Amino acid sequence: MQPFDAPGHLRVADNGDCARVRRLAEAVLAQYGLTDDDMGDLEDIEAAYLAGGGTFLVLVDGDRLLGCGGLLPLGEDRSELRRMYLVNELRGKGLGKALLQRLLDDARQAGFSSVELTTAPALVEAIGLYRRAGFRAADGAGRGACSLFFTLGLADDGAGERAMGEGA
Repeated sequence: MQPFDAPGHLRVADNGDCARVRRLAEAVLAQYGLTDDDMGDLEDIEAAYLAGGGTFLVLVDGDRLLGCGGLLPLGEDRSELRRMYLVNELRGKGLGKALLQRLLDDARQAGFSSVELTTAPALVEAIGLYRRAGFRAADGAGRGACSLFFTLGLADDGAGERAMGEGA
């Protein structure tokens, strides 16, 4: 697992983080003119993500939430990347790449063979990040404004890691 070099401290979330994660998600989505009416997974992060073998990471600096992202188990050996957000002033500095790589490393360690995600077409920067990490557009069902579906196989060859290092 690569070290995470960022301001603040990266740790596994607990239910004490739910309200802050929800506020960050709402703020980031609003910057792109988006909303999400289905944030039930953020009411109980421990049950939604951690209890089933997934993870949810938060980047905090004191009491301030700087970023987050989670892996939601989908059954068998699949997981879904969800709720990956960074505060505006930290975007474009490589922290999204580092957070994504940490989550993919965690997915491999947990035994997942693939990671799926849905995203909105308006999130152009995030889509570029996912593509550089090796995610490929695929047929699948999106949710609401998140109409694009991507998937990544987690072969143990480090291909995603190499791709992220090129031009990222």
